[in-house]
Amino acid sequence: MAKIIVYHKPTCTTSRKVIKALTEKGVDFEKVNYYETPFTKTKLNDLLKRMKKKPSDILRKKDKIYKELDFKNKKYTEKQILDLMIKHPDLIERPIVQKGAKVILARPPETVNEII
Repeated sequence: MAKIIVYHKPTCTTSRKVIKALTEKGVDFEKVNYYETPFTKTKLNDLLKRMKKKPSDILRKKDKIYKELDFKNKKYTEKQILDLMIKHPDLIERPIVQKGAKVILARPPETVNEII
């Protein structure tokens, strides 16, 4: 059986809820803090493809950096958004949960049940 990997930010409330739910259910999983182990462009692009999403689909719009980069008024391409996500991981919605080939964005936290 494929191991579950949770790509998260430890201070994120939703990430903590997903990790707590997996722990309470006794699920064996690995946590990857993508601030300590940053995504490569290849890895993030692979996760996006498995989710069938574009970078703009998982863009975190409530973060300060989103406003600083003026996303509302600038027209960034998907490639530019991916590059910005690598440079500024706060732009990535979280947590991303992977089990084998299946990958989901676990928002709301209950959606993690789809993968376990």
